[in-house]
Amino acid sequence: MTADQFPYDRAVPGIIELQPYQPGKPIEQLERELGVANAIKLASNENPWGCSPLVLAAIRENLDLGLYPDANSFVLKEAIAAHLDVSSSHITLGNGSNDVLDLVTRVFVEPGDEVIYSEYAFLVYALVTKAVGGMSVVTSAKEWGHQLDAMSQAVNAKTKLIFIANPNNPTGTYVSKQALEQFLGEVPDNVVVVVDEAYFEYVEEDDYPNCVAWYAQYPNLVVTRTFSKIYGLASLRVGFSIASEEITDLLNRVRQPFNVNTLAQVAAQAALEDLEHVARCHDENKAQLQRLIGFCDEHGLGYIPSVANFVSVEFGDRTKEIYQSLLHKGVIVRPLDNYGMPNHLRITVGRENEMSQLYESLKPLL
Repeated sequence: MTADQFPYDRAVPGIIELQPYQPGKPIEQLERELGVANAIKLASNENPWGCSPLVLAAIRENLDLGLYPDANSFVLKEAIAAHLDVSSSHITLGNGSNDVLDLVTRVFVEPGDEVIYSEYAFLVYALVTKAVGGMSVVTSAKEWGHQLDAMSQAVNAKTKLIFIANPNNPTGTYVSKQALEQFLGEVPDNVVVVVDEAYFEYVEEDDYPNCVAWYAQYPNLVVTRTFSKIYGLASLRVGFSIASEEITDLLNRVRQPFNVNTLAQVAAQAALEDLEHVARCHDENKAQLQRLIGFCDEHGLGYIPSVANFVSVEFGDRTKEIYQSLLHKGVIVRPLDNYGMPNHLRITVGRENEMSQLYESLKPLL
């Protein structure tokens, strides 16, 4: 069936242009396809140290699955509000922060409106834009990161929304506090700016901004965060945004009822309580990130300096070959062809033994 036949001829035009998001290959799929055992996955920026024991205890205590969750997630919102020192009236919860990115786009973007994001930025920005018929304006990157001057210059009367990933996935680059403050001061008040801080808890740099502290100053600012990364709750899918009460009101008008399930709500609340677990995950990630960078330096591999929990490593014209070879050795990393980075593989930081397995698999290939 061709795209000019039913049901394709009846679908929304933006949907026809979309390609499904391609996640990292699951371990079970690799072992099934290639017959390998003891495979490891370093492809999806997950937290290899998992969730807090407090999370598991909270889930065990809330296994009455016959009841709907609290549609407004009152307790979790209060916990997030206390953790971040904000009012719960500024919080929108989502089925992962991707859900919130979709909500923002649906609220503000009509067919023909323009959405600005950077080259090499998170692919979901393009997906949610096209899905509503918006027009993507992709600005050029600078040293693999956002070039805010170019983004500011791209704003015009058609611009409704700007996405900034800070840090950015898949490059691991970040925008400084000074640069982002200047940018927000230049953007018209009627253009919504989403700062995606999915990897916020990993960053140590002194000039990295905490945009949650700015939402009262910039009424067009939306800050998104997630429990999928350092909190280790990727499978439960829970994220949130902080924004003005007016934007939050609009987001909650289109948010699906019960979009965050009960187990996700109680797990996220418990995760916020275990600061020691978060600190351990941060420190373990830092140690293995430095080890990965050291391996790249030792073997002459180019890479993009990262402040998150992954590194995009350059393998040149051997990238596809090395990716496939690693798969046959039971090591899953992430190719970046669909990001326009065909010479890079993104490697998620794993546990010490997983990283050792990666290095031992890579050495003969180099």
